[in-house]
Amino acid sequence: MRLVNVVKSWKYPSMLLAGIGISNVGGWIYLIALNLIILEKTGSPLAVAALYILKPLATLCTNFWSGSMIDRLNKRNLMVTLDLFRAVFIATLPLLSSLWSIYLVVFVINIASSMFEPTSMTYITKLIPPKDRKRFNSLRSLIDSGGFLIGPAIAGFLFIIGTPIFAIYMNAIALLLSGLVTMMMPNLERHIRVTSKDEKLSFEVVKKDWTIVLSFSRRYAYVMFIYFLFGCVMVMATAIDSLEVAFSKEVLSLSDSEYGFLVSIAGAGIVMGAIINAMIATKSSTSLLIGLGSLFVSVGYIVYAFSTIFFMAAIGFFILSFSLAFANTGFHTFYQNNIPVNVMGRIASIYGLIEAFLIILATIIAGVAAQLISIQYVVIAGTFVMLVISITLFISNIHPSRANLYSNSSVDRT
Repeated sequence: MRLVNVVKSWKYPSMLLAGIGISNVGGWIYLIALNLIILEKTGSPLAVAALYILKPLATLCTNFWSGSMIDRLNKRNLMVTLDLFRAVFIATLPLLSSLWSIYLVVFVINIASSMFEPTSMTYITKLIPPKDRKRFNSLRSLIDSGGFLIGPAIAGFLFIIGTPIFAIYMNAIALLLSGLVTMMMPNLERHIRVTSKDEKLSFEVVKKDWTIVLSFSRRYAYVMFIYFLFGCVMVMATAIDSLEVAFSKEVLSLSDSEYGFLVSIAGAGIVMGAIINAMIATKSSTSLLIGLGSLFVSVGYIVYAFSTIFFMAAIGFFILSFSLAFANTGFHTFYQNNIPVNVMGRIASIYGLIEAFLIILATIIAGVAAQLISIQYVVIAGTFVMLVISITLFISNIHPSRANLYSNSSVDRT
């Protein structure tokens, strides 16, 4: 009887995880295929690198207003619409001949993706009871890590039997499937109807919503401080990752095959970490998952930054990738339990805007500094900044007076 109840209660979460998994694998196929198409079309690594700037740029252009719309619309229906929207635009990419038209369409796809993330987070928080969130988040980390390995493997298989263009169409189909799965999910907001003039998106509404987010941030400064610190850890990780290939080639003198093996070790670390995390997450403290997880991610980067040989870099890669699942599970659980769902879209969007700006700034600074000084010195400096942020986050996490914020129940912030 108990097993039947468990299966019944996890029916929709399982479907949601399946949809996330399909979309995740498709995303990897799309990314690799698009890189190859641009490289083949232009022969320029710089043209490929420009693709990675489009995502934070789309976030900058979108997130200052999208949260206001997300919180006022039906989340399930918006997720389905965004999946179908991305599927259609991705399917048009192989038909384009101009590089700038491809960039424009990719930019539009990234706008939809920037809106999808806070929308899905809000829907997940509404769907999953507080007692099940940590397990769900740990399983999501496992699926994300599986996508990291399965996505490129499927992409490689598609390139063998077809072309990158064929792989692009497969990603469009994956997003259609994800949208269909989402369509079968329960409609938790049937009551939402945007009819009032005051509810419609306008400059005044956006301005009012920014005031609401700032007021919430001041009132619950500790919650948003943890949110911001974790975001800063991820910002530094992104900036350091932007120098990864150059570091591997110039500092470690790795061949292409050795670099590929190094990335495979990171993939193995992600999967092992996610499996262990899924097994122990519900018995682990959320504060330790965030704090220790982030701290060990930084330690892994430190080991990698001081590497002079392949073996040492591999240890660093394994440590940081292994720890990511724990940090992400802890952060998502903390976030879901402490941010009210009625303002979650606005908070995620506005703080995502700040994070995107910091990613662009940190990446540019790291790139210019590496050009002027030394790649290894810049990577070492970046990892020490990350370590300081992680230590601050860990100390803030384990403060006894804040233990209630890390419990398995939602905190009422209405």
